[in-house]
Amino acid sequence: MSNKPIVAVVGRPNVGKSTLFNRLAGENISIVKDTPGVTRDRIYADASWLKYDFTLIDTGGIEPDTSDLILSHMRSQAEIAIETADVIIFMVDVQTGLTDADQKVAEMLRRSKKPIVLCVNKVDSFKKFQYDVYEFYNLGLGEPFPIAASNVQGLGDMLDEVVSFFEHDGEASEDDYDIPKIAIVGKPNVGKSSLINKILGEERLIVSSIAGTTRDAIDTMVKYDDKEYRLIDTAGLRRKSRIKEDLERYSIVRTVASVEKADLVIMMIDATEGITEQDAKIAGIAHDRGKGVIIAVNKWDALEKDDKTMYRFLDEIQKTLAYMTYAPIVFISAITGQRINKLFETIDMVVQNQALRIPTGVMNEILYDAMAMNQPPSDKGKRLKIYYMTQVSIKPPTFILFINDKELMHFSYTRYIENQIREAFGFKGTPIKLIGRERKDK
Repeated sequence: MSNKPIVAVVGRPNVGKSTLFNRLAGENISIVKDTPGVTRDRIYADASWLKYDFTLIDTGGIEPDTSDLILSHMRSQAEIAIETADVIIFMVDVQTGLTDADQKVAEMLRRSKKPIVLCVNKVDSFKKFQYDVYEFYNLGLGEPFPIAASNVQGLGDMLDEVVSFFEHDGEASEDDYDIPKIAIVGKPNVGKSSLINKILGEERLIVSSIAGTTRDAIDTMVKYDDKEYRLIDTAGLRRKSRIKEDLERYSIVRTVASVEKADLVIMMIDATEGITEQDAKIAGIAHDRGKGVIIAVNKWDALEKDDKTMYRFLDEIQKTLAYMTYAPIVFISAITGQRINKLFETIDMVVQNQALRIPTGVMNEILYDAMAMNQPPSDKGKRLKIYYMTQVSIKPPTFILFINDKELMHFSYTRYIENQIREAFGFKGTPIKLIGRERKDK
């Protein structure tokens, strides 16, 4: 599984960012099986063009009315995009023409040295707006692509340009592919930096910095007990961002970017606060993206405890993250280094489970036993038939079930089969994907 490039959409209010976002995200925006407990902020979505899959981020949001506020808001949008994206779509509006705010943001984007695709929206007739489009050459960002997002005109050429920048992403070497990529995520002030600093401060660690995929991201190579790990985007965590860290939308964008580039996510929770709605939102991002997950409960040493504290805590986490019962939970202290060795043992276990392959024969024995114990559902006299099942990929382990009718494959029965697979093979720490594929009876 290669990690998907990130494309951010930046532009003034009302230039049509959301329209473009929804067009490109297509049907993917409302994921059919929503992760329970996660309110879906329409801030990121999966999109694809030609043979490329990418993650689309809408940096929009607050739309202030005075021009000063608009400019400062656009600056922070641009900063978010510059910091997290691999390619930036800068959107302007042909009907308003070139504005001062466009000029100032263009200047920031140019300095970033990131690939920028300039797209001029609301051009429903090129003939009519030709000269107005040419005016945007003045931004010094290269060729402006005329589009009309609302009726999907011109999107093909613009997307060809966007994906042309993907190919030159440093190809990962074979060795690099084997080194687990780990993102440490969580709310602001949960102790992410302390954990990284603690890991980097351990004498047993040999540390080196390597440029990450985005301009400011620094990934750090770490050696622990003779095994190598790559910590994703440590710079962003170790220095407080120029943008206020508590800007929730910003930290969510940053989280999406880090999770996208990782194989495995360490989701940090503050023991002194308990698990919160924002924790559930962040965990949902990792789950949706099919990443391995470990829940690290930090500041455990700072908690007044009795003999039931841990059980109460585990119970609370399992209730809030009911869709993620597969994620192992480790109680740590980033400040004292308590149980960091346990954290690394757990990382090794999850990495192994993410790459586990089950032979088709063994897989189908489990399937037939499961069906014998609990018959597939039927609807209006028609019963679901599952002919066989096979594993098609890893990270996350993905299985295809060949069935007679997708309509009959209820979520509850899919969940039942997933539980049977977990009972047989564990797969601790990794989501599992089950895909129903129809095969008509001969």
